[in-house]
Amino acid sequence: MAAGSSDRRVVIDKAPAEVARRVADRFLVRMRARTSDGRTAHVALTGGSMGGAVLRAIAEHPDAAAIDWSRVHFWWGDERFVALDHPDRNSRQSREALLDRLDIPAENIHEVAPPESGLSLDEAAAAYAADLARYGDGEQAWPSFAVCFLGVGPDGHVASLFPDRPEVTVTDAAALPVRNSPKPPPERVTLTRPVLNASKRLWLVLTGADKASALGLALAGASYTSVPAAGAKGRKRTIFFVDEAAASQVEPDLIEQDY
Repeated sequence: MAAGSSDRRVVIDKAPAEVARRVADRFLVRMRARTSDGRTAHVALTGGSMGGAVLRAIAEHPDAAAIDWSRVHFWWGDERFVALDHPDRNSRQSREALLDRLDIPAENIHEVAPPESGLSLDEAAAAYAADLARYGDGEQAWPSFAVCFLGVGPDGHVASLFPDRPEVTVTDAAALPVRNSPKPPPERVTLTRPVLNASKRLWLVLTGADKASALGLALAGASYTSVPAAGAKGRKRTIFFVDEAAASQVEPDLIEQDY
């Protein structure tokens, strides 16, 4: 079934490695289309095992060398407020998997300030929002991501927007501090729902049987306050890239294998 302009569709591959390869291939197609005529692309990354797997697949893809990475800016949908070299830090994972292997200007990599910067958690969130605002278009104080990657937790959380937490409903800020996160580490910085949903393409990547319920609820239109993934919707496309184990509750008419 062909997708509408911002319809949610599901692309299923047999195993996580195949999911990562498909996402890497589609990402490089998008980056080539975006940058080949001189346009700038803003991309939001995610952490987690599949976030890292996708970035490694991009790095190993033969088409990666053909992209003008100087026209690509990388951000993160959320970040753990831990030291730059801490294994829990999303940006460390992203650098090791992909970014440090690219010929990309340092100023194109937009990291959340770590504790060793001297900024508090609140100040780090404010500084991240200010950096986003530098690339706003006048109507919104943040860039419109060409692609925004999101993982989905078994509880349905995306970025660091967790179920039934106040951060899920905030619409008047670009980035927020998160304290007492239900998933460690407890302190984080997250983008808000309006920033995520301003993305041209939202790509949610999730694998494993433990994600099946969250995926089913998100596609069924559950309340986004209880299932934040249900409130994730890109302006052009919203695609769930999943493996067979995560897809057990997906209705056949939502599947689009040709994407």
